[in-house]
Amino acid sequence: MMWYRNTPFNLNEQAAARLWVEDLSAGYGNFLVLRNLSLEVLPGLTVILGPNGAGKSTLLKALNGLIGRSGHVWLDDAELPSKTHEIVRSGVVLVPEGRQLFPQLTVRENLELGGWLVPKGLRAQRLDQAFIDFPKLKERASQLAGTMSGGEQQMVAVARAMMSAPRLLMLDEPSLGLAPRMVDELLHIARRIADNGTTVLMVEQNVKKALAVADRGYVMERGTLVASGAAKLLARSSVIREAYLGAAAAPATPRAAAAAKAAA
Repeated sequence: MMWYRNTPFNLNEQAAARLWVEDLSAGYGNFLVLRNLSLEVLPGLTVILGPNGAGKSTLLKALNGLIGRSGHVWLDDAELPSKTHEIVRSGVVLVPEGRQLFPQLTVRENLELGGWLVPKGLRAQRLDQAFIDFPKLKERASQLAGTMSGGEQQMVAVARAMMSAPRLLMLDEPSLGLAPRMVDELLHIARRIADNGTTVLMVEQNVKKALAVADRGYVMERGTLVASGAAKLLARSSVIREAYLGAAAAPATPRAAAAAKAAA
């Protein structure tokens, strides 16, 4: 079942966003998960890979202002604000792990909340576009979000995020717990969003499928980056297997450096 149609997802006419992160550290209380992390997110689709506990979701939360951070984050030529509502106004939106919809509200109401920062008239236009991009959601507009399947809810979450016409869309484990067919559809949607001018930064557990749709990738291990490069080259790298098998950082680092150099 196709939940979307082949029309542009991006309602923002500005150029696709570029994000620079330098010496980023973040964590929970006194416990640092990320230490002095530096990376670059270019227009297109960038995927963050790594084993459980590597700090992937922590990175997205830090970029979205959900947890404190130190270091520098730039969106194009401007420093990214630290408060979530200001970050959203800057054009950066996160679809969190677990969707976090309002289950007792309808699909339409959940989507409208995604456009709460824009004027009412523009919000109505974006809602119409969301129903064009996701025609099945129009059919379910009056259905309570909590009564939908996991895959259907993820579609609502992505459509809700696009209501703010983001320049940078961050997706945290969008395929988690979904059937293979729905995983393929969601990753294809992420690719199309990137192709239509919205920069996408995605944390994803399905390594093979994520690298198949991504332009570039980073591999994280224990809060640090151990490899980066073109997705096609990373897909052939032993670093990916080591990261997901939980190999020790010491033997992985030389290979990571070689892979990063080759993929640059």
